[in-house]
Amino acid sequence: MDLGLNGRTAIVCASSHGLGRACATALAEAGCTVILNGRDEAALEGTAASLRATGAIVHAVAGDIADEHVQQALLDAAGGVVDILVNNNGGPPLRDFRELDGTAIHAGIEANMVAPIRLVQKVVDGMIERRFGRIVCITSGSVKAPVGGLDLSSGARLGLTGFLAGVARQVAHANVTINFLLPGLFATRRLAGVHAYNAQTKGISVDDAEAAARERIPARRFGEPDEFGAACAFLCAASSGFITGQSLLIDGGGYPGVL
Repeated sequence: MDLGLNGRTAIVCASSHGLGRACATALAEAGCTVILNGRDEAALEGTAASLRATGAIVHAVAGDIADEHVQQALLDAAGGVVDILVNNNGGPPLRDFRELDGTAIHAGIEANMVAPIRLVQKVVDGMIERRFGRIVCITSGSVKAPVGGLDLSSGARLGLTGFLAGVARQVAHANVTINFLLPGLFATRRLAGVHAYNAQTKGISVDDAEAAARERIPARRFGEPDEFGAACAFLCAASSGFITGQSLLIDGGGYPGVL
């Protein structure tokens, strides 16, 4: 399927691993020039090399996306023209909410709410002027169904969703969309940490925690990152301009509600 993205430029945050890398890969396959980002420089360069081997045009900017200098470096790497922004960042460590002090809370909000908003502020006016823009924010299934231990992540990402849902309505007239992808349990490094946390808090083995998590998913498996990347690319497609302000839950049927 031709997504109409050939020649577009995409910034994909936190894209050296996992779901961010899957989104970057799908956009590169669709013909985009992709600017990667990650804090692990070696992993970032490995991902960049992998994508370049397919013929894609790829730039890599190492550093914490919450750092204003890193944000500016991403914009510079894009030549100031950003057609697609995929906001993504690692979530705070899983912990009981009683253990969160003010510093930890502010750091989680900065990483998962403030930094994505700042990036949207930096790119959205150019998108409006060019009459094309696709912004996808990777949040979490816990935004719809909060999970103990992910309280800070859920709160910050819910704040981001509420903030940008209103912005989405302000820019839709210019063919600029803002949507949210809510992953359930995908086979990533983050999921391994979830299994370890659940095993510790419940006094069971990691294998048992993993099996129990899989059993709760109607699809009876964990998601594959490339499935997530394909959904991201679809929301960025030229033909997806009438989809905005939406939260797409991708969780194998794990969420039991209808809304």
